[in-house]
Amino acid sequence: MASPPRSVPKFLGFANSLISTLLRSGVPVGPNVLLTVPGRKSGTPRTTPIAILSFDDQRYIQSPYGNVDWVRNLRAAGEGTIRKGRNEEQVRAVEVSGEEAAPVYRNLMPTLPSVLRKYFDIENDASLAEYAEMSKQHPMFRLIPV
Repeated sequence: MASPPRSVPKFLGFANSLISTLLRSGVPVGPNVLLTVPGRKSGTPRTTPIAILSFDDQRYIQSPYGNVDWVRNLRAAGEGTIRKGRNEEQVRAVEVSGEEAAPVYRNLMPTLPSVLRKYFDIENDASLAEYAEMSKQHPMFRLIPV
């Protein structure tokens, strides 16, 4: 498999704006929610749409684009708010190890749309060890209600 693209796609800003508007209006957009986290330097709340992954009765979020701003902000804050329509929930976010992320990723990969799939350099039938190694490039957090 060819190496995945390393930069955030140019369309993402527009797509995030559109999805955010829909979610704020209460329109369901798949497993997406709005994640709000204080900026690590400014403290100003930053909001981005993110997909919630469910696996073994746990909820996770992950970054197909690597260590982007929301990831760094969430690492610094350790918690945030998820919102879908009028429903808001405070959550603590725990970054998971590659070993914990591996089965979640193996479950997720076959369901990803191709526009996201190309950011992961792994085959669906890869071993858990390969998924654990891949997860170093794609941070994952387990969400725990506060």
